[in-house]
Parts: sequence; structure tokens; C-alpha cells
Amino acid sequence: MKRYILYIFLVIIAVGAITIICLSSNDTAKVEEQRPQVLSMTASVDIPDEMTFAGEKIVFDRYDFRERMDRELNSFTYFHSTTLLLFKRANRIFPMIEPILKQQGVPDDIKYLAVIESSLDHRAVSPARAAGLWQFIPGTAQGSGLEVSLEVDERYHIGKSTVAACRYLKDAYRKYGSWSAAALSYNGGQGRITNEFSNQQTDKALDLWLVDETTRYYFRMLAIKTIFENPSRYGFILRDDQLYKPMDFKEVNVSSAIPSLVSFAKDNGITYAQLKDFNSWLRDTKLTNKSGKTYTILIPTKESLYYRKGEKTKVHDERWTTKQ
Repeated sequence: MKRYILYIFLVIIAVGAITIICLSSNDTAKVEEQRPQVLSMTASVDIPDEMTFAGEKIVFDRYDFRERMDRELNSFTYFHSTTLLLFKRANRIFPMIEPILKQQGVPDDIKYLAVIESSLDHRAVSPARAAGLWQFIPGTAQGSGLEVSLEVDERYHIGKSTVAACRYLKDAYRKYGSWSAAALSYNGGQGRITNEFSNQQTDKALDLWLVDETTRYYFRMLAIKTIFENPSRYGFILRDDQLYKPMDFKEVNVSSAIPSLVSFAKDNGITYAQLKDFNSWLRDTKLTNKSGKTYTILIPTKESLYYRKGEKTKVHDERWTTKQ
């Protein structure tokens, strides 16, 4: 009897062990099946219920508004290196263009149009020959009061091109009565937007059926504004010293010819490359200036040219950085 009981006991132990092994094997297989195949996870960001841009409110409850915003907000959130660079450049560029927008009576949010147009690169050139911070094509630039020639191209002039962009946008705003329509016309052209308002029998710019680039345009501005106003929420963490420092300049007014810009740069204590970097509107190695027009050339101060250890970088918007 004792031997029989022992036999039953051993059978029970064996069955239990086999069951545990089988369950463990199944659990392991299930875990392996569910294990991520990548080292990091990507989460879709939440879309705000509503926001205001240039004084105009937009609610993201309609399917197309919500899905357009979703596309652009997720795109900028996960386009890491490019979006980081926008913050760094903005610390130098926004202090230069914001006072002009204010003086011209244009909403401050319009600065995000420049972000979308050129990624805040004042030397940017598109395949369509649009150039500068605000991406003017030659004809539109000249119609907006900018000089475009072989020696001088003011599309690359940050201050003058900003004034010209304001002039264009204010004209469009007077025509359409909304900054959203004005912004769309900046990309698609006033002629096209005017025709589509008539053809599609609507007076609301965001209801228009347009080419994909123009359709995305406004929502890209909304998305980048959202990220710029709360960068840490979207995973962008920067220190003060990682932003590009604002530059200080000495202004040199010139009303005569400059036979050699190389010599001019050397005489003013900078390199030719530095002269061209901050005065990219000078397109040649000389300035003939037969008309005797007065040009203002920016000469960066020696102190501005260098990052010095321990020097505190002036931060344009405290929301952009984290304090340590």
C-alpha cells in the first residue's frame, strides 16, 4: 500500500511539473510574440481641441481639420533634427523680424510663415528660384519693392524682405479679410485663391480644395506654433547654451562703389565669408552702385563672432529651454 501511495504521489508531481513547463513555455512564447522589434516606441501626439492663430480661432473637431493638424503635428514632432534646428535659428532670427512685424501692423504669429517657408535660413533657395527667409520669386520680390539684380538681391536681406512680406500679406488681408486666406495666397498666389473662392462658391479659405502643398501650408504653421509654445511636451529639450546666439552689428552706410568686397571686409575686421554670411544680399565680389543708392552693410562685432565658455546665451523665449 505504501508503495502504491508513493507511486501515485510521484505521478502527481510529474504531471504538475509537465503542466508548469507547458504553461511556462506558452507564456514565454506569448511574451516573445508580443516583444517589440524596435528599441524605442513611437506614440502619436494628441491634437488640441482648438487654438488661435493671428487672432483667428480654429476648432479641430471637423474631420479634415483634425486630420490635417494630426499629420503636421506628428511630422514636426518626429522630424527631430530639423525641428531642433528651427529652435536654434529662431533664437537669432525672431528678435530681428518680430519688431518689423509689429511696426508693420502684422500679427506676430506670421513669423511662423517664415519658419515654414525657409526653415529660418535666410540664404535658402528653392527649385523654383524662390529665395531668402520669405522665399520670394524674382517677379514678386520686385513687385513688393525689393531690388533684384546681379550685384544686389534684397530677397536675402532679412529686414527688407520681412517688410516686403508684410506688404504682400497686408494687401492680401485687405482683399480677403482673413489672415488664413492671406497665408494661403502667399503660397498659392492671390490669383489662384481669388479664382478658387469664386469657383468653389465659398468665402472660407480653409474650406477650399487646393493642391496638397497649399492645403498643408496653413496647418504646418499651426503645428509649428503649437510646438514652439510648448516644446518639452513634444520631446524637445534644449539648454540656453545650445541655442544660436543673437548677433550684434555695426552698421556701415555706403553710397558709393565698393571695388572689392574682400578688401572691404578686411578693412572692417572680418572675413569675406563673414561679410557674405550676414549680408547675403550682396551677390557679387563688388558693389558697382552706379545709381548712388545708400546701402547699409552689417558688420558683426568681434564679441558676437565667438561662443565663450561660461557666457550666458540670451534666450528669446524662456519656454524653449530647460534650466539645469
